[in-house]
Amino acid sequence: MRYKFKVILAAIVSVTGLNFYAQKDSVSAWKFKSLYSLNGTQSSFVNWNAGGRNNISLLASFSGGLYYSHKHIKWSNDLNMAFGGVRYLDKNPGLILQKTDDRVDFSSIIGHQFSKYLFTSFIAGFKTQMVNGYAYPNDSVRVSTFMAPGYLNLGLGIDYIKSDNFSIFTSPIAAKSTFVMDKVLSDAGAFGVEKGKRYRQEFGAYIKMKYNHTLAKNIEMKSKLELFSNYLHKPQNIDINAELQLLFRINAFISTTVQWNLIYDDDVNIRDAKGKIGPRTQFKSVIGVGLSYKLESK
Repeated sequence: MRYKFKVILAAIVSVTGLNFYAQKDSVSAWKFKSLYSLNGTQSSFVNWNAGGRNNISLLASFSGGLYYSHKHIKWSNDLNMAFGGVRYLDKNPGLILQKTDDRVDFSSIIGHQFSKYLFTSFIAGFKTQMVNGYAYPNDSVRVSTFMAPGYLNLGLGIDYIKSDNFSIFTSPIAAKSTFVMDKVLSDAGAFGVEKGKRYRQEFGAYIKMKYNHTLAKNIEMKSKLELFSNYLHKPQNIDINAELQLLFRINAFISTTVQWNLIYDDDVNIRDAKGKIGPRTQFKSVIGVGLSYKLESK
């Protein structure tokens, strides 16, 4: 009886063993990385000659990635989210609460390798924000909200992947969709859509570059650059989205983060300090000190 049981067991293993190994390989082919951060500042003034308003600010952010690599297939998924604001604690009239950061940025790229560093790849990217944005210091004029704008980028092209920290994706066949789902903003023709329309479609060329580097033992750099040229309307005016982030890690739980963002879109009109309306280069700088925790698979 014991001999028959061993024979039956061996037969089962021989038939299903391929599936066992495939499951093991498929699990090991996945990698997960994430970083959770909470930064804050507090300022108070008593008889301060230079002036100032008592305030407290918080900024929460999440950066995560899920990556698959097996044989000739690579699939990368990245999600970056951040939300922060400042609240003034004094009794002065005027602005009490102001948003300082609000973003949702997701990208996914899947490719098939045909040479050592080259992949035929398809990329998809989505960006928007979570809550209303206002024309500060006027907190009654809404200038943005969830899916106003929302951006969807799709592209088919060649991806040069030197390593997990350096890649260049080039697509001569790309589409950029702009959504303005808020009626007030769409009626005003915000973010390049025609007045009354809630959707704008562009076709052109798209380039995305990523470069990450460990500058020192506890200093990490992450950078990203996206370029898009619309074939059908002013192709010489290239849309730019650039990001540079430095992470200074004090220990496993305390860190300092410095981030710069630069955006230029010829179709987005912005009112400057002098009241003139037209395309403008947008720039944002965020510095935070607080708690951070990294979680990743081995």
